[in-house]
Amino acid sequence: MVFSVKAAEEKRKRLSEKLRQSRCLRFVGAFSPLVSTLIEEKGFDGIYVSGAVVSGDLGWPDVGFTTLNEVANRAETLTRFSNLPSLVDGDTGFGSALNCARMVAEMEKRGLSGVHIEDQGYPKRCGHLEGKKLVSIEEMVCRIQSAVKARQDSHFLIIARTDARGTEGMEEAVERARAYGEAGADVIFPEALHTVQEFEEFRRRINIPLLANMTEFGKTDLIPHKVFEKIGYNIVIYPVSAFRLALQAVEEGLDMLFQDKQEQLISKMQTRERLYGLLKYKNYEDFDKSVFNFSLKGNQKNK
Repeated sequence: MVFSVKAAEEKRKRLSEKLRQSRCLRFVGAFSPLVSTLIEEKGFDGIYVSGAVVSGDLGWPDVGFTTLNEVANRAETLTRFSNLPSLVDGDTGFGSALNCARMVAEMEKRGLSGVHIEDQGYPKRCGHLEGKKLVSIEEMVCRIQSAVKARQDSHFLIIARTDARGTEGMEEAVERARAYGEAGADVIFPEALHTVQEFEEFRRRINIPLLANMTEFGKTDLIPHKVFEKIGYNIVIYPVSAFRLALQAVEEGLDMLFQDKQEQLISKMQTRERLYGLLKYKNYEDFDKSVFNFSLKGNQKNK
C-alpha cells in the first residue's frame, strides 16, 4: 500500500540500537501528521508527542485536562504515517500505578516507541511552571515498575521524568533518578535543569541513558544539540517548537488577511504543489489507477 511504513516493532528495535551508540537523537514535537512527515523528511531522528501540544491544540492549558484516550488517539494519528520512532508524553500515567500499566499497553498497541512518566502529583503542571508537587519516590517507583511489567515489547522505552530540580533541588533529582533507574526505567528525563553545567553534572552522576528537554521560553538555557552530544546525552526533544512556529505564522497571516492583503500572503504560504507532494497525491493516483483501470477480458472462463 502507498502509505505502508515500518512495523512498530522494527522502529522500536532500531531506536534501542541507536541508544547504544554515541549519538544524541533529536525528537521534534508534531501537531499534525504532515508535520511528522516534514520531521522525517528533514532528517530528524524521531517524532515527539507533547502533552502540552495535545492539550493546547484542544484549547486547554497543560494542567492535566487530557485523558488517556485523547492522548493515545492523537499520538497514533500523528505517527502512523512515519517510519520514525516516536515518544509520547504520558504525564503522570493518568492515575494510579494500574493506570500506568493500561497507558503503556495503549501506547504500545498504537505503535508508539516509548512513553515518559513523571513524578508529579495532582494537579500536575507544565514542567517549567511554579507550583509543582511531587509524589513520593516509592509511589513513582510503583508507577515505573507497573509500566515495565505492562509492556509486551522489551524495546518499548519506559522513560522516567523527574521534576525534582525545580521543587527540591539537584540532590533530590539525582536521588530520584537513581531510584527510577533501579526500578527499571530505560531512560531518565531530568526536567527543567537550568544550565549546561547542570546537565553535565547530571550526566556524571547518572549512568543510564538521559533525555534533555529543549523547550523555548522555559527555565532551561537553549543549548545546541552538538553540546548535548559532546556531554553524553542520548535524546533531546523539541516539544513545542513546530506548534509555536505555526501559531505565530497563522496569527501574522490572519492579521494581513483581515487587512485585505491576501495577495501579499501568497509568498508566505506553502504551495499547492508542495502540499500535494507531502500528501503523496501521485502515489495514491497511481494506486487508484492500478486498482480500477483493469479489465476482465481474457480472465473469464468459457460459459
